[in-house]
Amino acid sequence: MPITIGDVAKEAGVSISTVSKVLNNWTTISPATAERVQEAIRKLDYTPNSRAVSFARQATRNIVYLTSLNKDEAYHNPHMFDIMCGVNRVLSENNYSLTLVDTSADSEKGESVANVMSKKCADGMIIHGSAINKEIADLITRQQFPHILIGHPGFDSQLCWVDTNHALAGQTAAEYLISCGYGDVAFIGGKKTDYISTQRLKGFLGAMHQYGYLVGADRICYTDSGREESYQAALTLLKAAKPPRAIICENNTLALGTAKAIEQLNLRVPEDLAFVIFDVYPYSKILDPKPVVIDINVYDMGIQAGDMLLRKLKNPSLQIQTYTTLPTINA
Repeated sequence: MPITIGDVAKEAGVSISTVSKVLNNWTTISPATAERVQEAIRKLDYTPNSRAVSFARQATRNIVYLTSLNKDEAYHNPHMFDIMCGVNRVLSENNYSLTLVDTSADSEKGESVANVMSKKCADGMIIHGSAINKEIADLITRQQFPHILIGHPGFDSQLCWVDTNHALAGQTAAEYLISCGYGDVAFIGGKKTDYISTQRLKGFLGAMHQYGYLVGADRICYTDSGREESYQAALTLLKAAKPPRAIICENNTLALGTAKAIEQLNLRVPEDLAFVIFDVYPYSKILDPKPVVIDINVYDMGIQAGDMLLRKLKNPSLQIQTYTTLPTINA
């Protein structure tokens, strides 16, 4: 028969509750008693039941990661897996498990988040920004459930969140091009309502203005973030009487269309045109011509998110609203 916690208590001459407290590192147990219990554990070769230990702690040692897991999600949200890997590394090093919860089947936004809190199946949760709205944000803060949101929520709230500084990434792109001697730069972005695109554009425009370069409206193209519209936008820019000396694409899909236009016009990169994009994933390594990449280490962002959630578990009153991970230039 397997050794039980009762056997350990009998061997050590203490109560079962004392053994449980030793297993959970209670500081109220005297060192001598704790050592007697540990000696009994070693003698009997006792392995604690993880569920029993979690129950004694009133904790699950489980963290839920909520995100959409639709087919082809890797193309729509290419950074998700790297972030998740970073989170998992920190949690596993601290003896926490990570459970994936798919939000794509929610009948209304926030349904999965509410279920996790009501069922108490996790000590905390990490939530992709797409799963949040104002109503569910208010519910999380009202219940004071430990959480970290991946990405700025897009509205004022008391949520804890971590994000990359997209404006800084845009600034970095502009400063790189200026340092290389390019002053006439065009920007191909997504929709005017796209948060990441507008933040990167904001950083780009701010840096250009700071260094004395004016960017005309004809150098800024808004698209549906698709390949075809970026192709048409790049063609229009490059066929103009005075084409730009450099193009920045706000995401990899836009870069696909721009690369097609560059190739069609037989332009050389970087001799005829500088070509800069954001993010490594998913196409930067196969693009031809090869662009300069302004990259964010989202694996590190996942590590930071996991670490911040563990800090939140230790200090529930801690509010975390921060940008993390600096952009780097892969030329």
